[in-house]
Amino acid sequence: MRHRLAGMTAGVVAAVGLTVLMQFVQPLASQGQATYRAPRTSDGKADFNGIWQALNEANYDLEAHMARPALALRPGPYGPVPAAQVLALGAVGSVPPGIGVVDGGEIPYKPEALAKKKENLEKWLDRDPEIKCYLPGIPRATYMPYPFQIFQSPSAIFMAYEYAGAVRNIYLKDPGPPPVDSWMGQSVAKWEGDTLVIDSRGFNDSTWFDRAGNFHSDQLHVVERFTRTSPDLLSYEATIEDPTVFTRPWKISMPLYRRVEKTAQLMDFKCVEFVEELMYGQWRKKPLSK
Repeated sequence: MRHRLAGMTAGVVAAVGLTVLMQFVQPLASQGQATYRAPRTSDGKADFNGIWQALNEANYDLEAHMARPALALRPGPYGPVPAAQVLALGAVGSVPPGIGVVDGGEIPYKPEALAKKKENLEKWLDRDPEIKCYLPGIPRATYMPYPFQIFQSPSAIFMAYEYAGAVRNIYLKDPGPPPVDSWMGQSVAKWEGDTLVIDSRGFNDSTWFDRAGNFHSDQLHVVERFTRTSPDLLSYEATIEDPTVFTRPWKISMPLYRRVEKTAQLMDFKCVEFVEELMYGQWRKKPLSK
């Protein structure tokens, strides 16, 4: 009788223990399955209004990369050293490591395009449009190390970027083919549930994807997907297609974080005037000494 009671007691304890354990396990499991419901605008769409920013190393290089002494290098006695033009920058001019944001890890270049990408990196100081404060293009504007703001209403979506004063007017009705090629392209939006899908075409070939020389042609086509996954987080994906440069479409993905400080705002960073000496100083009547 005593053994039978002990066995029953052990069984009860085990059952109670399992019940208690499941009370903890089930909520944890369901947390990953729960769907966040974003706040709504007056027309019932997910609300993306706010100031957002990427926190990663994608602007240095979309692909995974190790730290290096500089983007512009020259041969040294024991390995590459910074080029003379950036040597004085020291660690400020170095490249931090990054795990990459390209799905699958590698950008699928055609062989001749890959050769141009490598040449771009070798000639980064002369070729990177960011150095000259040209408009950043899409998707690079999204993950440069500066905030951008989304303005959303039932009748309009507008994005303003701190870098170079870049802006995008997102059409909600397709106006037809882009009339001209431009730095920021022409963007048309639609909704897939709570995901904002933006289709952009009509780019020129003068922007890069990053400082590593990753580039495109004027056949670039970008489809972006913005999904609000928590109060202060957007899930961002961009599918990139350019049959002139790449063997197939490829995708990047990353989180975008809301700037939550009370004083958050876009500041004025129209950097064009900061590069006038770099670009036009050589034509001064009396050029400044280097």
